[in-house]
Amino acid sequence: MKKVLLDTDVILDFFFDRKPFSEDAAKVLGLCELKLITGFITPVILSNVYYLLSQTDKHDKVIDKLGQLMEIIEVLLIDKHVIKQALNSDFKDFEDALQNFSAEKDGQIDVIITRNIKDFKKSKLGVMTPKEFLKLL
Repeated sequence: MKKVLLDTDVILDFFFDRKPFSEDAAKVLGLCELKLITGFITPVILSNVYYLLSQTDKHDKVIDKLGQLMEIIEVLLIDKHVIKQALNSDFKDFEDALQNFSAEKDGQIDVIITRNIKDFKKSKLGVMTPKEFLKLL
């Protein structure tokens, strides 16, 4: 079974129904729900999604949405080692570096799914858009 890290933009595309990207995001999350792939996020992603959703929805609704999300995905850990790697990396974006090194440390992630491929050009992992990932299945 494929194990994938879902970047923040994929989760936000789904929750905010950002067309045309939300359709592919929904399909990827559907694969997670059906347990055909294992989707992962990091605590940073969850925090960012909470913050952005809370700008347009009440706390209780956002917590409910995140609770439903947590039923179908897993969470990677970010520890001191991951933070140091991110701080010392050539990544232009610290958050992306945290995600990347958390996925690398886990050792099971096959691919990072994001619409921002260029943000992960320094990654040792496979990186693809939701559309590219779905075409491979």
